[in-house]
Amino acid sequence: MNEKVFSIESFSPLELFGVGDRNLNAIKELIPKLKIIARGEFIKVIGEPAEIETFESLFNLILIHFERFGSITENDIKQLAEPGNTNGMIKDSPPDVLVHGRNGMIIKARTPNQIKIVECIAKNDMVFAIGPAGTGKTYTAVALAVRALKNREVKRIILTRPAVEAGENLGFLPGDMKEKLDPYMQPLYDALRDMLPPQKLLTYLEDGTIEIAPLAFMRGRTLDNVFAILDEAQNATSSQLKMFLTRMGRSAKFFITGDITQIDLPRNQQSGLVQATKILKDIQGIDIVVLDETDVIRHKLVSKIIKAYDKETDRS
Repeated sequence: MNEKVFSIESFSPLELFGVGDRNLNAIKELIPKLKIIARGEFIKVIGEPAEIETFESLFNLILIHFERFGSITENDIKQLAEPGNTNGMIKDSPPDVLVHGRNGMIIKARTPNQIKIVECIAKNDMVFAIGPAGTGKTYTAVALAVRALKNREVKRIILTRPAVEAGENLGFLPGDMKEKLDPYMQPLYDALRDMLPPQKLLTYLEDGTIEIAPLAFMRGRTLDNVFAILDEAQNATSSQLKMFLTRMGRSAKFFITGDITQIDLPRNQQSGLVQATKILKDIQGIDIVVLDETDVIRHKLVSKIIKAYDKETDRS
């Protein structure tokens, strides 16, 4: 008898094994002669070498399926265990699905301008998405970043934004740099939590696969093989935004979001986002997508509120 231990530390045992270990029991039924013991973040299998090899092949497929679709069922496991199955036999997502979130939630572009964003990032390495609150700029950006990471198109995701409305003064906040910045990054965190299992997200944050950093800390770096998102870019100064854009390294995707109707910089400072969209609009490889109230996917009142404010702005 041989034995082998497999780690599942990047996965939630409950989501992977199912309620009442239904998925684990399905595996045991498929390989009845193999003794399978699940303890916390590890699985030990005891049996003949051929049985252990069968388990390892099936288990790898299960993990690939779970990462791709955010869920796994007993029926999925039985299909994956069919003779001759390989990685290529795992079904592909529909072309309009950006990523499968937690519990199999389907995340895709839902409005014409969101679809345009997806098309633009496929053709270009730098995309600006500008529009009012609730238009899905940040959520779509994070979905595209997670998809790129899952597809191994990039090695890391970097999330950044101007740390506070009128500068980078974080010293008054308690904690380390991540803790100081966290309150400002909640929209990005919320999106990540929808798209990645909690343990996987924690692992990515701990090992630097996903990095949260204030905009000022981008200075002097070259960002290779990353999907970088600059959120709330309307509150970046001209020099800050130029600094960020010129960090772009090889095999990188840069996504910049902002709402030019909510600029919180001092009146004597020009928004770097407003300037950038003027001077970069004709550069090949850069796309600018403007969203409006028709792209709002929050409560129906949000669209009406945006229209009302726009009318008031036009009068003044």
